[in-house]
Amino acid sequence: MKFILGHKKGMTQLFADNGDVTPVTVIAAEPCPIVRLKTQDSSDGYNAALIGLPGKKKLAKRELGQTFGLGNLQYLKEFRTAELDNLAVGDVVGVDAFTPGEKVKVTGFSKGKGFQGVVKRHGFHGHNKTHGTKDQVRTSGSVGPCEPARVFPGVRMPGHMGAEKVSVKNLSIIKIDQEKNLLYVKGAVPGAKNGLLMITCPGELNLKKNIETPLAVQTEEPQIPTPETNENN
Repeated sequence: MKFILGHKKGMTQLFADNGDVTPVTVIAAEPCPIVRLKTQDSSDGYNAALIGLPGKKKLAKRELGQTFGLGNLQYLKEFRTAELDNLAVGDVVGVDAFTPGEKVKVTGFSKGKGFQGVVKRHGFHGHNKTHGTKDQVRTSGSVGPCEPARVFPGVRMPGHMGAEKVSVKNLSIIKIDQEKNLLYVKGAVPGAKNGLLMITCPGELNLKKNIETPLAVQTEEPQIPTPETNENN
């Protein structure tokens, strides 16, 4: 299985030679080193690879100790995979592991919208604006029967909205910029700008073996390129 971490940078458009336009999301996927490997035979009890993504935040010594000298890795995420024979701690996963046309699964966290009512959170139409409703137009109304004297679990009520883990499947990779470490994925992906994303897809993972120096933290945010003609589309 192929996997990598990245940041959502925004959306743009790619134009084909025939004039067809494709909406894409730009994902900045910096090289991610493998921090740890978990195996079925160890105390972990399952096969997985833990990779890290560099960030701007300066980590404490306790946090830096978890990266084993591989750089200032602000984000650590685990991906379960059975293919551990060709993987080693220190190997780097880059955008060159993917190819245009592949179908990927993108996982992120939706935008947080705070505490919301039932109209916005669940799509309730509210009450009529006549016959004495006054300021009760957007209220939920009755939430339970009288006999149990309690509210049943699962009733749609006001509450915290957003900030949930969301996955979108079958998104096509339209273009890959290896120099700037950018992935152009067709369609929209969950989360806000600069939000953390986890990209996975089936296939054999090709890695750069054993980096010699820690990864440098990128200080300049990559800019979203202007719409251009895409020859591979």
